[in-house]
Amino acid sequence: MVAPAPRPAPSATLIDPQALMSIRSLELRARAVVEGFWSGLHRSPYHGFSVEFTEYRPYTSGDDLRYLDWRVFARSDRYYIKKYEDETNLRCHLLADQSRSMDFGTRGYTKGHYAATLAATLGHFLDLQGDAVGLLTFDSGVREYLPARHRPGHLRQLMIALEKPAAGKSTDLGAPLERITALVRKRGLVVLISDFLAPLDKLERNLQALAACGHEVSVFQVLDPAELNLGMEQASLFEDVETGRTVYIDPAAARASYTQKLDAHCAALRATCRRLGVSHHMLSTAQPLEIALFEFLQERTKRGRQFRPVGRGGWRGAT
Repeated sequence: MVAPAPRPAPSATLIDPQALMSIRSLELRARAVVEGFWSGLHRSPYHGFSVEFTEYRPYTSGDDLRYLDWRVFARSDRYYIKKYEDETNLRCHLLADQSRSMDFGTRGYTKGHYAATLAATLGHFLDLQGDAVGLLTFDSGVREYLPARHRPGHLRQLMIALEKPAAGKSTDLGAPLERITALVRKRGLVVLISDFLAPLDKLERNLQALAACGHEVSVFQVLDPAELNLGMEQASLFEDVETGRTVYIDPAAARASYTQKLDAHCAALRATCRRLGVSHHMLSTAQPLEIALFEFLQERTKRGRQFRPVGRGGWRGAT
């Protein structure tokens, strides 16, 4: 049975996704996750992670008071001195699946809402660092493209594009990757967010083309808990939202075969990512989004990028 493995969380108190999704504004949801993550990190029992990502040291007598971070003091009631290094800004493109399969959900919100909030969270986080963030939304083709920029008003445009509802019936994982490979010449980070419930036959070739251009690629696979274990009890008539085909299914009878096929599909995706050096993250929509942000930062640090807190509850990264 496919199930996301338990992961260490940056905070003992995480935002429940149902409570988070009750916030109507996507921008406010993203801000709540990032600020909650930052606040929780100071209380985290995972001190190794905290030290790894911060470039602060405790204040000692004689230190220049100009470099005290008063925002950190307000949150932690401790004095810290900021340490500065030259920075290299990142260029990141978020690729968000807006096909009809993302319109499924059993927790009061859909995979599409969860995925959009994840993309918005990463976008907000990177924007706070001063990194350039772009967006490409897709279904059976490319829906909207925003080049990676860091300037006033750009993040708001990104949020508006992410708030658009799922529309296209089918999912084509090749089209967005081919488009981003053709459009983006400068090396950067590409984050692909989808349920990946589509044929994977062309995916390896397209990911390989991105890697050949020098891009770092990160994949987030988003699935509803009911999809992970066919968690329905009663036999019902089900409709494929992308094809319109209906089929009568008895979950009790179909569960073993279903989970076997889903396991094989997800294993094939993981194997493809592993061969190409692409990071793969499985997320259930029941999981707090701070976990996804934690994994994103952990992966980036393994690849040599350091992060440290900056003003307004953000982080700053340097390579």
